[in-house]
Amino acid sequence: MTGAKIRTDWTMEEARAIHALPFPDLVHRAQTLHRAHFDPAAIETASLLSIKTGGCPEDCGYCSQSAHHETGVKATKLMETDAVLAAARRARDAGAQRFCMGAAWRSPKDRDMDKLCDMVQGVSELGLETCMTLGMLKPAQVARMKEAGLDFYNHNIDTSPDHYRKIATTRTMEDRLETVDHVRKGGIRVCCGGIVGMGETEEDRIAMLVTLATLPAHPDSVPVNLWNEIDGVPVQKTARPVDPFALVRLVALARILMPASVVRLSAGRTEMSDELQALCFLAGANSIFVGDQLLTTGNPAAWRDRDLLERLGMHVAPTSPQTANLAVG
Repeated sequence: MTGAKIRTDWTMEEARAIHALPFPDLVHRAQTLHRAHFDPAAIETASLLSIKTGGCPEDCGYCSQSAHHETGVKATKLMETDAVLAAARRARDAGAQRFCMGAAWRSPKDRDMDKLCDMVQGVSELGLETCMTLGMLKPAQVARMKEAGLDFYNHNIDTSPDHYRKIATTRTMEDRLETVDHVRKGGIRVCCGGIVGMGETEEDRIAMLVTLATLPAHPDSVPVNLWNEIDGVPVQKTARPVDPFALVRLVALARILMPASVVRLSAGRTEMSDELQALCFLAGANSIFVGDQLLTTGNPAAWRDRDLLERLGMHVAPTSPQTANLAVG
């Protein structure tokens, strides 16, 4: 079943029709595709560390780390490599398979590249997959990261092309897609998704996924972030709660449009019930962040995740699902 053609020519009309299917039909279609590409009982685990917090010159209206907003987040310098590796060891020992490192920058400066590459090499030597999110990258920086052994680069498009201009003015959707293109062409696997609950419409959410599903190659990982309330950012004024079933529908649509991509429940899981997370897994989500902290927001305690997976009869994927490519009938 994994030999089915992966489409990159989806239309909005097709995506709307799939999204509007009766809930049982939508979830069944998503789960069938999920089983064709992955072990449906396996969950990939990743850990996220802020290696440089706050002071970002971008004005993204959802971000607590923007220098444009008064959020109480203090700017810090880039962490030392030894401290990052110590955090990676703790994440590995707590069950993480991938270690993601994020820095609040518009883009990394060339003077920081040596230290960033040292971090990638050190984390890789610990037996973890490596991921970084550092803002926009130039092709030469992608080449340096590839040479250092970086497995994944995260650069979310955040929302639909139409809604993007309402949440950021210091960069454009085209800027973000350009970095995604540089990363893909440079041979690093792409992690790219978005955020829901920022006041966008249902049409915006569908358009965000269609944007990803019509790239020359689908992102290897697609994070789905649920908006976290953050005082002091503009989006706080426009944010609206996301209906739980609307979130499941979005996960199912992501699975159907991008059947071989890992779909990750990312920020916002502290606001999701166990039942909602279980429905998202049923609809095709197969990755979570583990650990008490994401970049600047909370995350469920490790024991809660272990308990949830045990109660569901699910387990941590023994290897990256994309490596295992395990079909279960």
